[in-house]
Amino acid sequence: MADMSPETNSYVGDRQCKSCHANEYRDWQQSDHFKAIQKADDSSVLGNFNDITFNADGISSHFFKKNGKFIVNTEGDDGKKHDYEIKYAFGFFPLQQYLVEFPGGKLQTTRLSWDSRQKKWFHQYAGQKIDHRDWLHWTGNAQNWNTMCSECHSTNLKKNYDIEKDVYNTGFDVLNVSCESCHGAGKNHITYINGAEYKKGNKIEHSLLQLGTNPKQLAEINSCAGCHSLRSAVDAHNINSNELLDDYIPVIPNTAHFYADGQVNDEDYTYASFLQSKMYSRNVTCSNCHNPHSGKLKLAGNQTCLQCHNKSYDAPSHHFHTSNTVGAECKNCHAPGKYYMGNDYRYDHSFRVPRPDLSVKYATPNACNNCHTTQSAKWAADAIVKWYGPKRKYHFAEDLIPGSQLINQSEGHLKKLIGDTAVPDIIKATAVNYLGSISTESSLNTLLFCLKEKNAQIRYEALRSLLNFSSDISDKIVIADLLTDKVRSVRIAAAELIGNIGTDGLPAQYLAAYQQAKGELEKHLLNQADFAHGNIAIADYYQLNKSFAAAEKFYTRALKKDSLANIARLNLAITYSIQGKNTAALNILKEAIHTDPKNDEAWHKMAILYNELKDTANALMAFEKAAQLKSQNNRLYYNYGLLLQQIGNSNRAISILKRGLLLYPSDEGLNYAMAFVYIQNKQPSLARPFATVLKQINPGNPDYLQLFTLLGMN
Repeated sequence: MADMSPETNSYVGDRQCKSCHANEYRDWQQSDHFKAIQKADDSSVLGNFNDITFNADGISSHFFKKNGKFIVNTEGDDGKKHDYEIKYAFGFFPLQQYLVEFPGGKLQTTRLSWDSRQKKWFHQYAGQKIDHRDWLHWTGNAQNWNTMCSECHSTNLKKNYDIEKDVYNTGFDVLNVSCESCHGAGKNHITYINGAEYKKGNKIEHSLLQLGTNPKQLAEINSCAGCHSLRSAVDAHNINSNELLDDYIPVIPNTAHFYADGQVNDEDYTYASFLQSKMYSRNVTCSNCHNPHSGKLKLAGNQTCLQCHNKSYDAPSHHFHTSNTVGAECKNCHAPGKYYMGNDYRYDHSFRVPRPDLSVKYATPNACNNCHTTQSAKWAADAIVKWYGPKRKYHFAEDLIPGSQLINQSEGHLKKLIGDTAVPDIIKATAVNYLGSISTESSLNTLLFCLKEKNAQIRYEALRSLLNFSSDISDKIVIADLLTDKVRSVRIAAAELIGNIGTDGLPAQYLAAYQQAKGELEKHLLNQADFAHGNIAIADYYQLNKSFAAAEKFYTRALKKDSLANIARLNLAITYSIQGKNTAALNILKEAIHTDPKNDEAWHKMAILYNELKDTANALMAFEKAAQLKSQNNRLYYNYGLLLQQIGNSNRAISILKRGLLLYPSDEGLNYAMAFVYIQNKQPSLARPFATVLKQINPGNPDYLQLFTLLGMN
């Protein structure tokens, strides 16, 4: 029998599949996958290059053909006009973009796109004149195909990025998204099918393909999720296991990308939405609705839903709209969509019941007002009550929304979600993510408990949230046990957390596992080095490990790729300050403020630095600027208040500390500072309420014992 181990397997190309899978091959040729990227020629390029000039947001672009090549004359990375040859047509419908080759193997995506539906040029960022130095400019890092697009638009792509030279040698086995993108390398499959064992009837499940006939739900969803999710790659080399988090780290539906109730907001794709749905919990998978080879719906309109749902749902008695109208379509009520990339309307796959009552209470969007734009959410909520009665079935959004607000009451809502077995795991992972911003002993204990959850995303998010509790974790073994977790992303997160809390006191048997997981962490970080914020993550890692030269290098690289990435400047200032390079730190903070004068954290860090330099006047000025910008950083109010008290301005100190306590009533530092100021002002009765808060939150803290003694609270 021929050697058919995974190590000998290789990609053979889509043509090898056609003879046995003619129907699937024909369907695939009609798909968006087939047209994901094509060499630019007269058959693939849809845009009008017949001597057309298009003006958008202050920039004029001229599209024409020269010597059979497609050319655009437009603003380049130097702010001047140049001719650029179109190398590839990127996408097909409802829009088509174009790729231009730059030095260093970089392919850049033009921001002017062709509207395939209306047959016209358009600017995806309408109304925004993007400066040629901005990373969003079409020549910048955000529009780089190698980094942002390539892996999901080609088969077996190898990014091949050289960190030191900042160049690519990107390659692929098939230019577009072909059979082996989903089914894996096909050589072993073909050898097996043509071999004696198969002909004898010795069948192997799925015939040595990653995704065979009638796959299990999770196997199919994970096959799609690698591209149909907002995620980062764990490493350049995929494991291709049954666990998505071995290869990718998907975003969870928190307010960084989604609305507070979990509905899509940014370009979030499908995965994190679908995992919220009742469809997912009922074992529905992508191919129940979509032909997996053409990508198109199997049935038209509401017939897709009526495969499973009772026909009574497709009647005015349920939807209260005239049949065969937009309002009677299931998707418009239960999967409301948004436009992305200018003209691409995509549907939210969380398949939820419209809840305008939550819109009234929390200002979240709802499907009713997507159509009835001139009516209020209250009007829509009243209509729902009229049609369906006053009671609504519980939905996790009722706890997720207040949980996302990170106020005093949020912890209870989040813990309820985590403990509810009916809540989808992706929502539990989101609750765990939020809980990391609530610094209580109860939150810490809940996060530690979540490390034992079966779901890998929950374990991963718990480890990430525990980074905010690094100094409070006494039992390192509970973290160290996850250094050998079966899932790569979890091992990486465990290594990062152990690196933060330190290996002192870690039993010897865990040290080898830590070094191995740390190696996986470093590979993961370096795999993001061609992306601006990836460089920031690498630099943060080196800063933590006191490799300051490397940290400076990668913060500087990040700013080269994105000159507006002020977080790199702020963290670089910390790197300089740790090394005693105070002048360099001050200069980089001034640069940050020049870039964004409304960056309250830049003013805050400048104030701290001035204070360390004994420049009280400038420290007070910078603190006040940060406060005027309504900073949400509790430490600003703590530091500013204590400095004001130090110079004898007690009234202003109390005022500033009160502002902080309005935002964070349970913050230990602010309560301690307020009690301290009142005691110094010989007003112990006014200090007592704040000391009482400390007594309730953290009664055993030795730093508070003297305070309790002074106030007779022992």
